[in-house]
Amino acid sequence: MSEQVWKPYEYDRQLSFVSAYGKGVAELLAPQPGERILDLGCGTGDLAYEISASGAHVTGMDYSAEMIERAKGKYPGLTFMVGDGENFATETPYDAVFSNAALHWMKDAASVVRSVYNSLKPGGRFVAEFGGLGNIDGIYQALKSVFANYYGIDADTRNPWYYPSLGQYASLLESQGFRVHTAHHFDRPTKLPEGKDGIKHWLLQFGDHFFAGFTVEEKNEAIDHISQAAQKALWHKDSFYGDYKRLRVFAEKVV
Repeated sequence: MSEQVWKPYEYDRQLSFVSAYGKGVAELLAPQPGERILDLGCGTGDLAYEISASGAHVTGMDYSAEMIERAKGKYPGLTFMVGDGENFATETPYDAVFSNAALHWMKDAASVVRSVYNSLKPGGRFVAEFGGLGNIDGIYQALKSVFANYYGIDADTRNPWYYPSLGQYASLLESQGFRVHTAHHFDRPTKLPEGKDGIKHWLLQFGDHFFAGFTVEEKNEAIDHISQAAQKALWHKDSFYGDYKRLRVFAEKVV
């Protein structure tokens, strides 16, 4: 299976809504001056910068070297590093770990939760939002149908995402030793940019795993079919709307 290739400049230009929606999660974090905070899956650094305005000392970590390079260029006063969210450690514990729109890319969720727990001080906070059960199902069902009918491929074997239910994720946190203060699973229909090309640009940013072995022509053809298949469910007035369903959690490390 091919790796997801991140395109940070296009990501910033076309998908700025990801960070914009994440501002509500940053408010839930309520960072305080002097706190040490890890932004897990920081992308190009926008929310790390927002959090740092509180006076907190923020470190951004992302699996993508391309995203980290972009973040360092945008915010040279902050600390960014390449790291694996499924397996990381820190010498000095953090007051809080924050994550927006990243955890659904980490399929070994138990290892993520363990790494987060071990990186926190006693009483430390874990505040996160990511895709929950049913997230982008309209896009995925269109893709799955096209792959089966045109290419004889079971898209489930290429699916890179982890979309748990509220109960599944809260139980995972509790089993690690977190106290879950709040957990919400909610709909967030999200307007995709670029009008009729909205599904295309979304898949070009997020769908690399599915198109392993495709030529450029085959990939473009498949994306055209997927856009057509998704139109009935996801096209409204003049744009595609991704059927986003999000999980937002606030948990505390208890001793």
